[in-house]
Amino acid sequence: MPLSRKQIAWRAAQDLGDGVYVNLGIGLPTLVADVLPDDREIVLQSENGVLGVGPAPSDNEIDLDLVNAGKQPVTLLKGGSYVHHTDSFLMIRGHHLDLALLGAFEVAENGDLANWTTDDPKFPPGVGGAMDLAAGAKEVRVLVEHTTRDGTPRLRKKCGYPLTAMRVVKRIYTDLAVIDVTDEGFVVREMVEDIDFDGLQAKTEARLQKAPDLKPLKAPAL
Repeated sequence: MPLSRKQIAWRAAQDLGDGVYVNLGIGLPTLVADVLPDDREIVLQSENGVLGVGPAPSDNEIDLDLVNAGKQPVTLLKGGSYVHHTDSFLMIRGHHLDLALLGAFEVAENGDLANWTTDDPKFPPGVGGAMDLAAGAKEVRVLVEHTTRDGTPRLRKKCGYPLTAMRVVKRIYTDLAVIDVTDEGFVVREMVEDIDFDGLQAKTEARLQKAPDLKPLKAPAL
């Protein structure tokens, strides 16, 4: 079976090193705050001006003055702080963030990222800080379902939607695989056991390559 959204977030969280500063993009990446490894100190930043974001609050902990960039209630860890919006973007544009974990509409095989607008008039464009994060973070990784609801591949030869940034994505976590973006294109590092490589390729527009040490993609029940 494909991974759930929370399992995708869990898998991405496992690759975060001790002491890193990480921005979580709107949508699926915000779930990473709830599944961080217990043995590491990972500082989460929200572009609207929060440093030290904690897991989602319980119903009796919600503080509507403490929200993330997606306007969802969050908690603040001990030692965390609110900062001015300008200072938050100075962190981003000054290359002080080790990682940005972002959602995407499409990712191209050369690492191009499209995540701010589609052709659907029901969903108006919303660039937010995506372009700043794509340019300012030291590394960009994407969390996304492998296809749209109608089965259209999100991992493409070239993005069809307007680009957020060119050649910035280094790794992609989907509900079916963990894929690195290399000079040779998409390299599959891990893959769920309920699909074979040809089946994964059929759900991907761009050509996939197997890593020599291809591993099964597994996640705990969450």
